[in-house]
Amino acid sequence: MDFGFNKLVGVVPTTIFNVSTLKMLCLHSNSLSGRLPLSADVQLPNLEELYLWGNNFNGTIPNFIFNASKLSILDLEINSFSGFIPNTFGNLRNLKWLGLNDNYLTSSTPELSFLSSLSNCKYLKYFSFSDNPLDGILPRAIGNLSQSMENFDMENCNISGSIPEEISNLTNLIAIYLGGNKLNGTIPITLDNQLEGSIPDDLCRLAALFQLDLGLEGEIPREGPFRNFSAKSFKGNELLCGMPNLQVPPCRTRIHHKSRKNDLLIGIVLPLSTIFMMVVILLILKYRKGGKSQLNDANMPSVANHRRFTYLELFQATNEFSEKNLIGRGGFGFVYKARIQDGMEVAVKFFDLQYRGAIKSFDIECGTMKRIRHRNLIKIIGSCSNDDFKALVLEYMPHGSLEKCLYSSNYTLDIFQRLNIMIDVASALEYLHFGYSVPIIHCDLKPSNV
Repeated sequence: MDFGFNKLVGVVPTTIFNVSTLKMLCLHSNSLSGRLPLSADVQLPNLEELYLWGNNFNGTIPNFIFNASKLSILDLEINSFSGFIPNTFGNLRNLKWLGLNDNYLTSSTPELSFLSSLSNCKYLKYFSFSDNPLDGILPRAIGNLSQSMENFDMENCNISGSIPEEISNLTNLIAIYLGGNKLNGTIPITLDNQLEGSIPDDLCRLAALFQLDLGLEGEIPREGPFRNFSAKSFKGNELLCGMPNLQVPPCRTRIHHKSRKNDLLIGIVLPLSTIFMMVVILLILKYRKGGKSQLNDANMPSVANHRRFTYLELFQATNEFSEKNLIGRGGFGFVYKARIQDGMEVAVKFFDLQYRGAIKSFDIECGTMKRIRHRNLIKIIGSCSNDDFKALVLEYMPHGSLEKCLYSSNYTLDIFQRLNIMIDVASALEYLHFGYSVPIIHCDLKPSNV
């Protein structure tokens, strides 16, 4: 039963919650209000997915939810629920997604006892309690949460104290959000607190980690997940140092006089840098002489081929925005691999409209990308745009990014392949800067975007 993304108002009839065969109930992104039925007599034995986010529901979290033993997705985000977070979430043994952020929920104890009850949810992957006035401390029981946990979000919850070491037990974590609290101590997990010190080697145990939001100093580790990090994985870290590809200052090292390794490095880097600059200059001269006609390949798609997709088409093409189809994360949303009706594999860049600036970013990217045509620039196939959902449908690149080729042990690029990549990148930049009626500045050129 799906009524999401409409303009429904009023109170939800209690009869809906008596449909015992119901497997999915979607009421998200409406203007519904009032309290949900509190009686534990309401039975939804087959309910697997409940989406109530983006409404004006109030009151406490209803007890009938904890009778839905098959529930795997519970999303109550962005409402006005209040009261204590129940300690009965552990009854939901099949829970994979729990979203309670942006409400007025509190904890019945300073130790956030509801976290202990969640240790029974062995399949839990997504956990978001941000922007609730929890007013407590993180308990050591946090280390007993699901080993499948990938997203842990308790930003802006007025949490104090230190971060327990047991959090490193969550070895499949991809993202940790603890910003905007009153944390202190030396374990570096978050920014916007009062943490200090360097990044401990223990964090190398978080094998699936891809982003670390810090405010610390010292050298970035090279083992574990840090081997695959990009510059975008770090935010506001002026005092961090490490490898050049992370776009942080190099760490100070002892000077070794008469080092043959340094001489060899200089002997390799300088010629390569010179060749790169010469290639860029030659390309600019070549294209300026040859005119813009060389840039407009006859095989490039025209603006007229820009296709309009519906939300339902993209929902189905991405297997209902399945995590298995998730191939990337950006500043304003996510990128999914999809297969549209004609069998073509595409990338769907979904803009999360809860982020400030997401709509503006969509408008700019859509307006720019549907007009540019160059063999080395990713092609836009179409878009989907309505009040509640915005996405771009782009050409899918099956081999991944340049960053993957440069820093993965599974790939090796010889000198000629690297030169060809330099030429292709320079060609695309020359087109953006000089080959289009209005100069376009990329602003975020790096290996992960090539």
